[in-house]
Amino acid sequence: MIPRIVLAHDWLTGMRGGERVLEEICRLFPDAPIYTLLHEPGTVSETIEGRPIVTSFLQRFPPAARRRYRRLLPFIPAAVEAMRVPPCDLLLSVSHCAIKALRPPPGARHLGYVLTPMRYVWDQREAYFGRGRTDPLTRALARSGVPALRLWDAATASRVDRFVAISRAVAGRVARAWGRSAGLLYPPVELSRFFPTPSPGPAGYYLMVTAFAPYKRVDIALEAFRRLGRPLKVAGGGQDEQRLRPLFGGAVEWLGHRTDAEIAELYRGCRAFVMPGEEDFGLTPLEAQASGRPVIALGRGGATETVLPLGEAGEPTGVLYGEGADAGVDALAAAVLRFEASEALFSPTACRRQAERFSPAVFRNGMRSEVERLLAGPPQAG
Repeated sequence: MIPRIVLAHDWLTGMRGGERVLEEICRLFPDAPIYTLLHEPGTVSETIEGRPIVTSFLQRFPPAARRRYRRLLPFIPAAVEAMRVPPCDLLLSVSHCAIKALRPPPGARHLGYVLTPMRYVWDQREAYFGRGRTDPLTRALARSGVPALRLWDAATASRVDRFVAISRAVAGRVARAWGRSAGLLYPPVELSRFFPTPSPGPAGYYLMVTAFAPYKRVDIALEAFRRLGRPLKVAGGGQDEQRLRPLFGGAVEWLGHRTDAEIAELYRGCRAFVMPGEEDFGLTPLEAQASGRPVIALGRGGATETVLPLGEAGEPTGVLYGEGADAGVDALAAAVLRFEASEALFSPTACRRQAERFSPAVFRNGMRSEVERLLAGPPQAG
């Protein structure tokens, strides 16, 4: 008998890394509906849009209010608690905020695929709510609401039978935040959109593709490349863009949001991809490597699992820096110079080969095994 599966995702408001993961899971389970807190129609792929999408009462808020996610945090527990998942065999949540707290219906199992425990209340609170990062009202809401939200987030972890994390770094956060162990299944990189080409060498530019969230540390890259005088292109947008544009002006090329095809072309034309923030996993460095381009990244979090660093055995696919205390502008600038001094060692073929380890086929096989394992065995909560 084919199991009845319901999918859940925090919100559907754009195609970022988490939505790419959800898209692949949708292909694996094409008949599964999606439960989500918010949905902005037309902002996600046809694969996601083309199935039943059920939203919470937050969907009834005015559009302008829905876009201020952090102001909605005090309402999120009530929104999740009010949602009712229909009868099914498995609830499969893909969570970076709170959707893992959904209650599965009686008799169903709950598999939680964790992009990260919510950064707002655990490891990135100051980055999101510190002075200068947001407006006074949002900071006040955070001060009053975050402690209770943290307690609720930890307590509702018991609603999940098995957690699976996107990286070893995230599995560690699951243990610290929720006191639970987690399996490991790396997200997929959509290899078909990218192909390697010969390196442009010194004629190329450096590239960032980012959501401009505080933890991305875009400011470090902008200052480092301003000091070095190297060309840097930045694609994307988000919370910190408005704050950073006046500070760095014409020091970099601001590209804004670009289509998937334009992003793929930007990867092919760059000299190296730059990632100065600690990522939970990081799909963009793998997209760059799938395009044959090396990565210069902070040596913490997901990059340590997706980039083969210069100086270790085998063909390198990037330079990692800041493994110790120094992860600032000087460390990144030094890493760029180290890359340029060793640029001949980086092969487009080796970069592509590294990306292929994270193919959609590998992910689908792993997710299918996780689902079958959970449905076949006894509940595993605890």
